[in-house]
Amino acid sequence: MNKMTDAIDLQGSFAPGDDVVGREVGGETILLDLGTGIYFGLNEVGGKVWQSLDAGQKSIGELCDTIEQQFDAKRETIERDVTALIQDLVERGLVNQQAA
Repeated sequence: MNKMTDAIDLQGSFAPGDDVVGREVGGETILLDLGTGIYFGLNEVGGKVWQSLDAGQKSIGELCDTIEQQFDAKRETIERDVTALIQDLVERGLVNQQAA
């Protein structure tokens, strides 16, 4: 297991932060932290992850399943990229990790 996956509980679930809103604009998803006023942009795949999170708390596995159904990529690559994105969003306070 690498350092990135050790930093978050892969068995837990994740949900958007309470003060975070997301909107699709011109093919990318823009997140706004209403508490800080900071914007964060997501590409198409990141936007799909956000949409899935916004629909309800999701585990890393569920998020990867969603992306695997919509994009032509290896599962290993999807897991690595989704985990890295979630880790980044958690660190920025845009996503909250729920108890496993």
